[in-house]
Amino acid sequence: MGFAEKTLSDFRFLLFISVILSCYISASATIAEANALLKWKSTFTNQSRSSKLSSWVTNTSFCTIWYGVSCNSRGSIERLNLTNNAIEGTFQDFPFFSLSNLAYIDLSMNLLSGTIPPQFGNLSKLIYFDLSTNHLTGKIPPEIGNLRNLKTLYLHKNKLNGSIPFEIGLLTSIQDIALSNNSLSGPIPSSLGNLKNLSVLYLYQNYLTGVIPPELGNMESMTDLALSQNELTGSIPSSLGNLKNLTVLYLFKNYLTGVIPSELGNMESMIDLELCENKLTSSIPSSLGNLKNLTVLYLFKNYLTGVIPPELGNMESMTDLALSQNNLTGSIPSSFGNLKNLTVLYLDQNYLTGVIPPELGNMESMTDLALSQNELTGSIPSSLGNLKNLTVLYLDQNYLTGVIPPELGNMESMTDLALSQNNLTGSIPSSFGNLKNLTVLHLDQNYLTGVIPPELGNMESMTDLALSQNELTGSIPFSFGNFTKLKSLYLNYNHLSGTIPQGVANSSELTSLQLAINNFTGFLPENICKGGKLQKLTLDYNHLEGPIPKSLRDCKSLIRARFVGNKFIGNISEAFGLYPDLDFIDLSHNKFHGEMSSNWQKSPKLGALIMSNNNITGAIPLEIWNMTQLVELDLSTNNLFGELPEAIGNLTNLSRLRLNGNQLSRRVPAGLSFLTNLESLDLSSNNFSSEIPQSFDSFLKLHDMNLSRNKYDGRIPRLSKLTQLMQLDLSHNQLDGEIPSQLSALQSLDKLDLSHNNLSGLIKTTFEGMNVLTYVDISNNKFEGPLPDTPAFRNAAAEALEGNKGLCSNIPKQRLKPCHELKKPKKNGNLVVWILVPILGALVILSICAGTFTYYIRKQKPHNGRNSNPETGENMSIFSVDGKFKYQDIIESTNEFDPTHLIGTGGYSKVYKANLQDAIVAVKRLHDTIDEEISKPVVKQEFLNEVRALTEIRHRNVVKLFGFCSHRRHTFLIYEYMEKGSLNKLLANDEEAKRLTWTKRINVVKGVAHALSYMHHDRTTPIVHRDINSGNILLNNDYIAKISDFGTAKFLKTDSSNWSAVAGTYGYVAPEFAYTMKVTEKCDVYSFGVLILEVIIGKHPGDLVSSLFSSPGETLSLRSISDERVLEPRGQNREKLLKMVEMALLCLQANPESRPTMLSISTTFS
Repeated sequence: MGFAEKTLSDFRFLLFISVILSCYISASATIAEANALLKWKSTFTNQSRSSKLSSWVTNTSFCTIWYGVSCNSRGSIERLNLTNNAIEGTFQDFPFFSLSNLAYIDLSMNLLSGTIPPQFGNLSKLIYFDLSTNHLTGKIPPEIGNLRNLKTLYLHKNKLNGSIPFEIGLLTSIQDIALSNNSLSGPIPSSLGNLKNLSVLYLYQNYLTGVIPPELGNMESMTDLALSQNELTGSIPSSLGNLKNLTVLYLFKNYLTGVIPSELGNMESMIDLELCENKLTSSIPSSLGNLKNLTVLYLFKNYLTGVIPPELGNMESMTDLALSQNNLTGSIPSSFGNLKNLTVLYLDQNYLTGVIPPELGNMESMTDLALSQNELTGSIPSSLGNLKNLTVLYLDQNYLTGVIPPELGNMESMTDLALSQNNLTGSIPSSFGNLKNLTVLHLDQNYLTGVIPPELGNMESMTDLALSQNELTGSIPFSFGNFTKLKSLYLNYNHLSGTIPQGVANSSELTSLQLAINNFTGFLPENICKGGKLQKLTLDYNHLEGPIPKSLRDCKSLIRARFVGNKFIGNISEAFGLYPDLDFIDLSHNKFHGEMSSNWQKSPKLGALIMSNNNITGAIPLEIWNMTQLVELDLSTNNLFGELPEAIGNLTNLSRLRLNGNQLSRRVPAGLSFLTNLESLDLSSNNFSSEIPQSFDSFLKLHDMNLSRNKYDGRIPRLSKLTQLMQLDLSHNQLDGEIPSQLSALQSLDKLDLSHNNLSGLIKTTFEGMNVLTYVDISNNKFEGPLPDTPAFRNAAAEALEGNKGLCSNIPKQRLKPCHELKKPKKNGNLVVWILVPILGALVILSICAGTFTYYIRKQKPHNGRNSNPETGENMSIFSVDGKFKYQDIIESTNEFDPTHLIGTGGYSKVYKANLQDAIVAVKRLHDTIDEEISKPVVKQEFLNEVRALTEIRHRNVVKLFGFCSHRRHTFLIYEYMEKGSLNKLLANDEEAKRLTWTKRINVVKGVAHALSYMHHDRTTPIVHRDINSGNILLNNDYIAKISDFGTAKFLKTDSSNWSAVAGTYGYVAPEFAYTMKVTEKCDVYSFGVLILEVIIGKHPGDLVSSLFSSPGETLSLRSISDERVLEPRGQNREKLLKMVEMALLCLQANPESRPTMLSISTTFS
């Protein structure tokens, strides 16, 4: 054998040995991998439940037999797919080192817990990594950034927290990332912008904060980007417009602000764009009309303004378009009629105007159309009847007029139809009977007339039918008996008559039946609670009669029931049963008899029990006094007798207690004093005796108390703590003694009746300062002396004073003997001298001390709100500005009151806008004449005291006065800056007036009322404004109204040399000021009445005020006076405005004492 042949033979032998060894080593390695997996499996806590893993046993071919395990050509494990196997365990013993060849891991939809170990970052061959839908916690390890071959990373639906590692931006091969549905926080890493191959990024449903990195616009391969349901802020980066391949962009439910970038219109591949539920502003970009492939556009629940771009009508692929709950204006584009594929169009809750385009009837695929809560006018297009697939049509809460098109009866797929709260007229179309699938029909709060079509009974799927608050006549159709699925029937507030058909209650699903305020007669249907589900029943103010049906007595589902104002009969203890969920029941003004049942205690949720004006007899059951949840108890005007027990003190939640008009007797129990939440108490017309308990002084929330027509004797208790009491009636009792001086503490008292008692003494000083009091009756007592000099007594009628032999008055109409001033006897002259000389001496000494002190203070270095100009050394004064403002800052920010900063000019000042470092303020620089006026010693100190007091005021509806600065060169007041300016300027501008909707105007009136009430009644010393007018009502960007110049108006007038004599602006001044020259709270009330009319009319009411009272027969029609620049008020706004007109008329009464207080006005509006 030659050398060459021997060498070749040796090589072959070595190669053979090498292969044998390699196979042996490989076999040993793969066995080690299998054993490592078995060891990990042994840590699972539920091995027995994972039947698929039963194939994992020793001495089997794991590459082919083991479930979820795959190997490469060398027999090494490279795929592990154990998804959805209910594996319950951790990664603590996962064989990272043994499985170094893993390229595919799918352990999703299991019960894995614990943290994600950083060792996963060592699996360098990993391409697919899915741990989603488990219970993993902790942070995402930054070592994952080492997986440079990774294409898919799914960690969604776990409980991961912490921030997203910046290192994820190193996964240059990555294509899909899903980290959604976790508790991740912190910012989105800008490093993600490096991932050029990334096509899917899901980060939604976390707690991510910060801005959206503009670098995300670099991910050119991106198709799906979902960052929704986080806490992201800032604006949407315009760079996202670079993502030409993007088909899905979800940014909804964040806190994003700013505008929608017009660059988003460049994303030509976009299919689904959802930016809803953020704080986006400005208008909708017309460029979105370029997105021809877009099928879904959700922009609802933002603050978008402007008109809807007609270009949106070019998006022919669109199926879902939702722009609701924004501030959009203008009309609905007729181009929407081009959207043939559109199935959902939501434009509700905006400020859209104009008519509903007839072209909307071309959208044949439409299923949901919502245009409600806008300001749409005109009639409902009959073309909507073409929408055969339409299931939902919401047009409610607009200003639509005309008749309901009968063509709407062609929409056979319709399930929900809402046309309520409009101005629709005419009759209800009988064609609605064709809508067999209709479940909800709301036509309430319109002006519909005629009878209810019997054809409506064909709508056998009906569950919710509302026809209330119309002008419908006739009877309820018998065909309503076909409504076997009906849950709610609202027919209240119409002119319906006849009996209630038995079939109305055929539905076993009926939960709400509202028939109040009609003319129904006859008996209630026997099966009214057939299904045992009836919860709400209102029958008030009809002509119904007869007994309560047995089905209603056994109706345990009742929650609220009103029977008031009918002719129901029966024994009240037998007519009603046990109602475990009952919250409110009113049985008043009927003909029930018998005794009260103790079973009412078995209604543990009952908050209001009202049984007044019946024929109920007997004693009040003791069980009633254990109903601690009661808020209102009214048993008045019956024939109840007996005495009240101490247990009445258990009703500590009671707000309203009326037991008047019965035969209750004896002493009022001390336990009554525990009812500290009482706001209204009426025990009148009973037989209560003994003294009125002093403990009544504990009713701190009481507004009215009537104890009249009883047998109370003794003295009137102090009652000094009842500071909210507005009406007090103690008449027709046997009270004696003098009126307690503490009664003057009742500064909210409006009406007082003490007549027909045995009260005595002088009353002149008792009522001093009670200027809120408007009505008083002290007749038939034993009072003497002159009447108090208060409005209530000056205007009291003779009948309210008669029967007091000792009273005197110099007012002829009061028919009392005249009062003569007592002449002081000469013998008392020395006494007068002895009294006056020490007083005058003390005053002189006090003046000298005050002058010396003032001189000393002026010589001191300024401090505590008093500064000096560093340049000139001239003195100035700043009060209560919290150190925020300095004289020099004001001068510099206004460029020394340069006209470019001027925002308003008045009779006594010019107003400048000052942009300071920490705030924007309004600076009211006083004219020189005013400066001179308030520099007078007689004025200056009072003015400064007033300013000090006003700077302490904190109220939502009062413009904040920061302070006052007095300088040799400039004198000014510093106010809160109000962006919208004055109300009179807004009303004078047609465009601004249109934006001032009825809702906003109502809120303006309410805000002014609350502010005046606060200043008149909630301050230790009441502050009268003196000049309420639309120029002094300022509005901020949110249209919140605030009163300016509170308390300073009396000083800041230039048209009078006597500053104390000036009060108000012409056209707003109360008439009594011309002859009394005295300013009271009632002057503000009069001005407020003028203001109400001005807000409603849109301009000063002018001669309307005087004509209203010079022509008593003339009435005010809301429609005739309301501002035509704003659409006619409807629904709740109309009701609120009617109340405001009524209140305005009360405020404008010529007699100031006949005007209400601002407290009562504010309470009414609340």
